[in-house]
Amino acid sequence: MSLFPAPLLRLAEMVVAQAREKKLRIATAESCTGGLIGALLTEVPGSSDVFERGFVVYSNRAKQDMLGVPGDLIADMGAVSEAVARMMAEGAVENSNAHMAVAVTGIAGPGGGTAMKPVGLVHIAVARENRSILHEAHRFGDIGRGEVRIKTVEAALELLQRLF
Repeated sequence: MSLFPAPLLRLAEMVVAQAREKKLRIATAESCTGGLIGALLTEVPGSSDVFERGFVVYSNRAKQDMLGVPGDLIADMGAVSEAVARMMAEGAVENSNAHMAVAVTGIAGPGGGTAMKPVGLVHIAVARENRSILHEAHRFGDIGRGEVRIKTVEAALELLQRLF
């Protein structure tokens, strides 16, 4: 029995298979998902071939200390921003033995949202050595904390696939 819904597990199996085929190692940098992406990837048997490490960087300080995200960038743009997501992904590649990384930062709710950054806003970025960083912003809406987090995991793996 998996901790995750079957469609998500199938997506993770595809990601692991694609990474294995291309001999790529993956790192994750997770804020609002708190390690769920890494948990899903490691649910796949044999994922140790491709999953290098996961950074759970829930606090701003952790983003700075573990991934090298500049504190002034977080202060200026906010932790939930495209710029911070991109730096998190880049920092995860630089601070690991991975070839690529996916990073997520968002507002899962139920509180914490503003008019400019509502509950359900998530920024996802994927970095790969010698490639342009990909970014997506998702506005899942105030659909519940768990649902925002699960939808973020799915969107993150889908974006990661685009850099294979």
